[in-house]
Amino acid sequence: MKCSKQELEISIKSLQSTLNKCEKVLEKMPGHTLTVRRVKALKIAIDLMKEKLNEA
Repeated sequence: MKCSKQELEISIKSLQSTLNKCEKVLEKMPGHTLTVRRVKALKIAIDLMKEKLNEA
């Protein structure tokens, strides 16, 4: 899938916002497995998007 630089930047910003919200939930419920997995997945997605952005 091809995305423009602007689309990647917007997507990264959106995922980072979601990641911050999930991390706040983990502060209140540290053992919540679904949220822990979601945080890991979001970090991976953000890293991959940043790599793609640097290639463009």
